Amino acid sequence: MAHDLLARLWKLPDKAPVLARLREQDIRIKRVIAPDRGRVLQFVEERFGAGWMHECEAALSTVPSTCYIAVKDKQVIGFACFEATAKDYFGPIGVDEAFRGGDVGTGLLLSCLHSMWEMGYAYAVIGWADGAAAFYEKTVGATVIPDSHPAAYQNLISK
Repeated sequence: MAHDLLARLWKLPDKAPVLARLREQDIRIKRVIAPDRGRVLQFVEERFGAGWMHECEAALSTVPSTCYIAVKDKQVIGFACFEATAKDYFGPIGVDEAFRGGDVGTGLLLSCLHSMWEMGYAYAVIGWADGAAAFYEKTVGATVIPDSHPAAYQNLISK
């Protein structure tokens, strides 16, 4: 069963070293702006499905958007959102298979969480972490929230 995690935003690692390593690989992390909306949604739907695409669409409906992307050679290679499902929630996040295992996911995660800190949040809920809990624990010291399933997802329409 998937649980939510809690991340302390006041205790985040510096994102600058990760973003610098990515720039050395010609990868940029940037906040999505309206003209890129269609390309981002297409990337998310093709690689991660309609459910995540709809959450991403919600994150792209705010100004500024609450969605970041990783770009290499003018192609989207990853995305991460916050405040897509509920206030103070991080997720979803996805990285193209060819770029997993490096710093792309970390750069996206830290960019979103630092933005949440700048918005005034002290904590972030990482929703429905599934098999990625170890990544969040290692990267930002996130901890499991006991009895957190299904939390914000309890109103999902059953498949």
